[in-house]
Amino acid sequence: MSAADADAVSPTRAAPGPPAGTGPSGDAGGVAVAVVVLAGGSSRRFGADKLAAPLRGSTVLDTVLGSLPGDWPVVVVGPVRACVRPVTWAREDPPGGGPLAGVAAGVDALDARIVVVVAGDMPYAGPAVLTLVAALRSAPPDVGAVVAVDGQGVANPLLAAYRADALRAVLPMRAENRPARLLLEVAHLELELPEDATHDIDTPEDLAGTPTPGRP
Repeated sequence: MSAADADAVSPTRAAPGPPAGTGPSGDAGGVAVAVVVLAGGSSRRFGADKLAAPLRGSTVLDTVLGSLPGDWPVVVVGPVRACVRPVTWAREDPPGGGPLAGVAAGVDALDARIVVVVAGDMPYAGPAVLTLVAALRSAPPDVGAVVAVDGQGVANPLLAAYRADALRAVLPMRAENRPARLLLEVAHLELELPEDATHDIDTPEDLAGTPTPGRP
């Protein structure tokens, strides 16, 4: 994203809102909240399918899916795998076209007022999405998203809650191999989250260093 784009976004810090299951969303149509889990990467740095890697008695992907609210519809974008909960499967166009293409495919497969985007290699991000959605619901209507920020102050558009209309408005017609940071063109707030929520797995070393949730 260019410096001009960054200036146009002008994000501010978000305060946590009321519980995610309460209050109006500010939008109309569709279910209240749905989740897009991105699972289409090639895992080149990991050397194998990182989402199938074992993690504390489960797998990386199943840890993410199992931690999401059970009443929220989930679209997983990537090759079909066995998993612990019912999901809708979608595929980015073309397969392997990158995370922005994955977001576009996921959005096309659902009808929701708020869309949560979660990278499938962030095993303990699930509980944090409640915080993101609550903050978005309590934000002014012109705020289109609440985006997670890690301990280094870096905003991650692949761990965020979006108003569906605002998200669709910034998705390009052809999203393959476009940078995911284009999503930050949505007018958004930023919310710092704990290390375990923002930890992602790119290498076997990342997997070995996965923090235990809730441990300081």
